[in-house]
Order: sequence, then C-alpha cells, then structure tokens
Amino acid sequence: MSYMLPHLHNGWQVDQAILSEEDRVVVIRFGHDWDPTCMKMDEVLYSIAEKVKNFTVIYLVDITEVPDFNKMYELYDPCTVMFFFRAACAKSRSSLAAYTEATSLEGTAYIQGGSK
Repeated sequence: MSYMLPHLHNGWQVDQAILSEEDRVVVIRFGHDWDPTCMKMDEVLYSIAEKVKNFTVIYLVDITEVPDFNKMYELYDPCTVMFFFRAACAKSRSSLAAYTEATSLEGTAYIQGGSK
C-alpha cells in the first residue's frame, strides 16, 4: 500500500512537511517500501488515512533515498514511525509500538466523530 501514501523524496520535503503543518499531527514512516515490516505498517497507515485526515497527515520516507535523518532521529530499526506536532517530535515508535499507535489512531478517529 506504500504507493497509495505520499512519499517525501528529500530532506527539504521532510522539513517542509513537519514545519508547514500547524493544525494536524504529521506522521512519518521512515523505512523501505520493500521491507515486510514497513509493508504491514503501510497497510495499517493506509487503512486509517481517510479516517484521521482531519487531524493527521501521513507521509512515507525511504531511509536510503533520504538518509539525512538517520542519525538525527536514531533510525536504526527497519521501520520507525514518528509523530510531529507544531514542528516538534511528539513520539517515535519502532515497528510493534508504531502498529499499536496507528491502530489506536483509528479508534481515536471513531471517538472524535469519524465513521468506522
């Protein structure tokens, strides 16, 4: 499902995505589209994208294509999901924790009036 979610292809695009969003949480999945863990995460993120679009925007970043943030954010796991709000990192989660976080976002969308 990675082809259905927007990709950021350089460090400037990542910075702009984080800095320009004032009202919504920015969720960025760092990893590789071909990685099985990322593929599962991308499915989850895609499944909730429409439900959370009013308060969350989701992007994907290939850590080989855009290595700028690997050291800064300590991206050592094959799949890391980070949450930013008003240009600040709110949370960083590796594979299993990020999956749990993403599925709880779906519940949040339902609680806040979204449709299931």
